[in-house]
Amino acid sequence: MKLTSDYYTAAFPIREFIPGITPVPVSGKVFNAEELQYLVNSSLDFWLTTGRFAHQFEREFAKFNNARYAILVNSGSSANLIALSCLTSPELGNRQIKPGDEVITVAAGFPTTVNPILQNQLVPVFVDIELPSCNINPMMLEQAFSKQTRAIILAHTLGNPFNLEKIVRFAKEKNLWLIEDCCDALGSTYKDQNVGTFGDLATFSFYPAHHITMGEGGCITTNNPKLKKLATSFRDWGRNCWCNTGMDGTCGKRFEQQFGDLPFGYDHKYVYSNIGYNLKVTDMQAAVGLAQLKKLPQFIQKRKENFQSLYQGLKDLNEYFILPKATPKSDPSWFGFLMAVRDDAPFTRNQVISIFNENKIASRLLFGGNLIRQPAYQNSRYRKVGGLENTDFIMNNGFWIGLYPGLTKDMLEYVIECFHDIPGKFKISDCVEIEYQLGDRYEDFHYCRNRY
Repeated sequence: MKLTSDYYTAAFPIREFIPGITPVPVSGKVFNAEELQYLVNSSLDFWLTTGRFAHQFEREFAKFNNARYAILVNSGSSANLIALSCLTSPELGNRQIKPGDEVITVAAGFPTTVNPILQNQLVPVFVDIELPSCNINPMMLEQAFSKQTRAIILAHTLGNPFNLEKIVRFAKEKNLWLIEDCCDALGSTYKDQNVGTFGDLATFSFYPAHHITMGEGGCITTNNPKLKKLATSFRDWGRNCWCNTGMDGTCGKRFEQQFGDLPFGYDHKYVYSNIGYNLKVTDMQAAVGLAQLKKLPQFIQKRKENFQSLYQGLKDLNEYFILPKATPKSDPSWFGFLMAVRDDAPFTRNQVISIFNENKIASRLLFGGNLIRQPAYQNSRYRKVGGLENTDFIMNNGFWIGLYPGLTKDMLEYVIECFHDIPGKFKISDCVEIEYQLGDRYEDFHYCRNRY
């Protein structure tokens, strides 16, 4: 362990930030020697699959997020797949979700929030978003609801909680399942309560870009013991047995039960009650996650501080950009600083991103933009409510920059300086011709004193 610490010091030295030369990333791993020591420690067991580190992480993560159960999986995308898939189990009786049933969601976001709906032969119902939060517009829920609606799955966009008060009330009134995708929102709160504790199930991601990392990894949380059992079953091949990996006989009647048309006493470890997957995480990944979990409170605080630094530094540019704003009653653990170029600005989103690229400042779009415009969904079965105008707007005008704890004060000041240089590059004293993006094409417009 001492040698591992020495290796960390030699291999990962602190590097000087040089504006315009050193990249300013949107995300990244923040770690020290402790993560390497945990990783080496776990590797020496040579257990490799889910083991003692994974079980410890599940206990500690559930405690941190005020949840009764946590089920580790190999990614946040797998967490979404398992969370929705387990609701299709016949064990849920009249609340089982069946092929052809509908699930309310939004098209503005990451594809693997929506993909499990299609992968389970269900029908996504796309609702438009609000600005500036880019979360679902809850006023459209009633219009989205039908006799086939069975569930709602939504992400807290870039860490900013959606209107949980209205969504939870609607789900209860209509007897719908609610899945909170918290992959970008670990540590965010709504009315002083952790996101991920309002719905029936919640999902988290531990990809390197997220609040803590295992490299690859994800988690499902729930307070419902039946859903915990089902999520574990779907993660572990669909088996009926709930023994931990490497154990057997937990139920005390391994060879004394009747299942389906199997012979009486068939080995419980090889009874499958669901059509599942193998989406477990390795113990080495979980070990890294345990070390990261210790740092999570300071990571969350640093993200909030970085958000405030950028917001205070950029609020005077409000005439050009729609700036992010925390949703009412929430305290976000921000994942990214989401902005949109206003329609009457003398520059476009793509021009801003081009300038940032030249200055080594990384940026990202709001993931898939409007998912129904993506090639993968062109022939998918779905229903949409209205024209998704705000979704299209954010697809064309929106982008975000980083807030992760690895960003230094010098980096943030450099980003703010580059933002303030942008309007001067496109200052319009008279009338000019400009190129403007409309959907997937470019058009020339006559632009004159903020009117065209």
